[in-house]
Amino acid sequence: MVARGTPDEPLLLATLPPSDRQIRLVFVILTIFGVVFAVVMPFANTPLPRLDAWVPSFTTALTVTDLITSTLLYAQFSIARQRALLVLAAGYLFSALIVIPYGLTFPGVYAPTGVLGAGLQTAVWFYLVWHMVSPLSVIAYELLKDTDATFSSRWPAVFTIAPSIVAVIALVGAVIWFCTARHDLLPVIYRDIRSLSPLANVAGGVIFLLCTIALILLWVRRTSVLDLWLMVTVSAWLLEITLNGLLLTDRFSLAWYAGRTFALVSGSVVLIMLLSEMTALYSHLARSVVRQRSGRQARQIAMDAMAASIAHEVNQPLGVIALNTATALLNLAKTPPNNDEVRAILEDIATASDRANNIISSLRTMFRKGARGRVWFDTNELVREAIATLDLNLRSQRVSVISELREGLPQVHADRGQLQQVFLNLIMNAIEAMHAVTDRARRLRITSSAIQDSSEIVITIEDSGEGISTKEKDRIFEPFFTTKSAGTGIGLTICRSIVESHGGSLRASANNPYGTIFEIVVPIDGGDRT
Repeated sequence: MVARGTPDEPLLLATLPPSDRQIRLVFVILTIFGVVFAVVMPFANTPLPRLDAWVPSFTTALTVTDLITSTLLYAQFSIARQRALLVLAAGYLFSALIVIPYGLTFPGVYAPTGVLGAGLQTAVWFYLVWHMVSPLSVIAYELLKDTDATFSSRWPAVFTIAPSIVAVIALVGAVIWFCTARHDLLPVIYRDIRSLSPLANVAGGVIFLLCTIALILLWVRRTSVLDLWLMVTVSAWLLEITLNGLLLTDRFSLAWYAGRTFALVSGSVVLIMLLSEMTALYSHLARSVVRQRSGRQARQIAMDAMAASIAHEVNQPLGVIALNTATALLNLAKTPPNNDEVRAILEDIATASDRANNIISSLRTMFRKGARGRVWFDTNELVREAIATLDLNLRSQRVSVISELREGLPQVHADRGQLQQVFLNLIMNAIEAMHAVTDRARRLRITSSAIQDSSEIVITIEDSGEGISTKEKDRIFEPFFTTKSAGTGIGLTICRSIVESHGGSLRASANNPYGTIFEIVVPIDGGDRT
């Protein structure tokens, strides 16, 4: 699947690809809908008692859920400024508002033929217009979402949102006026307060067709979490109109109650899931910010402490070298030069130099050989944790992950935290390498295996990005060398140092036909051979 959209899109439910868990949950809900529909079908025309409180309760709940959903969509539009989101938000607002006159004009609830001067056909035509506009807004959303139809961000979003709200209110007002003041011009859908006319099949067929088109577009063009949950909504609309329109059921039958229950449950489920996903998204972002700040502070403290320690240890031999050098120069300037004194000074300089070298070597040995913090663990599990940690980054950049982790690999004895940082860094590098790819799929392939007749584990991380040239391949592990505009050039250097401190190796090679392969080789004993 070719990556769609731009890599710099904001992390919104309208742009964030769904996870496998979300897809499975949606199919579970749709399966439940199908089972309930199959149970209701044989008894669709069974008459049930008239519950006058049902209509106002149903309309109130639906108005509240659709208003909140519309508000959430307007909020997303204020960030992304996409026409598609504006149209969808307006569609939900229309649904929330048209439900109010539908409930007020329902025959027998507040008056024999409803209030507002309604006639027998008024309420049902509110229902039909409502169920035509809703799938039309979803269709328009799907057709617009992958285009460049956006509004300028130079002006506040309210300048666009306010006119759309006014337009929706004006449209609802026009529908109310026509369906009440001109109700005698409306085609007959209900012959009396309970039974439908054959024209109901035609109206139901039109709505069924619109919902089918919307569902097909959602299925074919699905790219986001919002698309996924809209599929639930449209599926519920299809079941509702099948029960209420195509089966020619009367009011207050089992199908009539079930159809409206489908609409109410679907609206509630979508709203709950939207709120849940938004909460999870922003919680993840908040935790990421906290982790980044804590990580930066910890690194800063550690670097300050390390720098102070190194400076304290190294400055002493360097001071001796500097002082002895100056003394040697003075002795050489004498006539005649004091060769014995100069020789003794040079010996002191060599001793101080050896001391400085030993200090640096001891620091390297501390990082390379220190066994503190090393434990036995499963590298496959560590790779899965790294993928889960970066799940949001992978989904937002539309990177598909292919993990081929060989089961039954022996555990390794290593510093779990350090190797996790290596995996996180290399995966993030792969994501960034595919940042600008739009003409092919963004794929990340991670494999694990054991070298035959060897005590080493091999993990490879492959991307389908732009790749690296032969010249860059020879330099990417050098300190401060980077191919990124905002890179520091020390990430890969640190990764290689960590892997080598465990007795392993980190290599880079070109992927075929695109991208780069990083191969991590780690001894099972983590280099702690005794």
